[in-house]
Amino acid sequence: MNNCEHKGAGVTIRAAGAALWRTNTAGGVEVAVVHRSRHDDWSLPKGKLEAQETAPLAAFREVVEETGFSPVLGRTLADVRYPAGGADKVVRYFSARVRSGRFAPNNEVDELRWLPPVEAHDLLTYSSDRDVLAALCSLPTDLVTLLLIRHAKAGKRAEWAGEDELRPLTQAGTAQAEALRRLAPIFGADRVYTAPRVRCADTVRGIAEDLGVDMVSEPLLSEEGYHDRPSAGVARLLDICGDGGAPVVCSQGGVIPDLIARLADLGRLELDTITSRKGSLWVLSLAKAVQHGQAPRLVAADYMASPLR
Repeated sequence: MNNCEHKGAGVTIRAAGAALWRTNTAGGVEVAVVHRSRHDDWSLPKGKLEAQETAPLAAFREVVEETGFSPVLGRTLADVRYPAGGADKVVRYFSARVRSGRFAPNNEVDELRWLPPVEAHDLLTYSSDRDVLAALCSLPTDLVTLLLIRHAKAGKRAEWAGEDELRPLTQAGTAQAEALRRLAPIFGADRVYTAPRVRCADTVRGIAEDLGVDMVSEPLLSEEGYHDRPSAGVARLLDICGDGGAPVVCSQGGVIPDLIARLADLGRLELDTITSRKGSLWVLSLAKAVQHGQAPRLVAADYMASPLR
């Protein structure tokens, strides 16, 4: 894959960026606005996808290159489309919290300012960047990120002679698992849960190894466990999210769509068709409980049909 897609007679250039934010000592949110000397504009960090690069990986890389800060990505904020050099350019923007780093002038950016959203809005050159900033401010910034994964490709059940729970990943599934392994850190993944299936565990095993944590088996998030007690499965997932951070959960195609639909109903979030291809990733953003005893609430849901593109 390269950074251009041919759409009929035209060409679409794919790019990615982020609204990079941090919390100041007073507890307020500040947003990074960068000055690009070549364009003499104030904007949000962004850039074109490189070969074999997904939008989240590109957004992460561009933030590091332009600002010097390592980010933790969150929800998708907007897809911005505009003409560029005879082509159609589409930039996917993510919310991105600062994890570490410091700014130094570079070839693309000669100045960075940390500003409250109102002041950042006034400084930004382009209305599309201001729209992205508004999307960031439309929800709390400090959300729980749940990475809900359907296990990677494991061949056809009818072609596997052994017990179904022992069915392993195929070569294509292993490639999907490795791609998910590269994606998980940029969303801040910090712990791993899996339905008790070899194909589920093997999909997220690399993520757990990188984190240095044990995988936690979750029978309620397997197909037979969930179908018997769906409300208990939802409650268990919300318990996992109640601990904060960015948990990774790997489950099955017979669970994920209904699970997300129930979370959306509880959060009063309207979603279009909910699907779940093998190896796909849902980035679910949940608002933290305001009072003790309350459950986190789903406020945004973003779907990646494949971690490979």
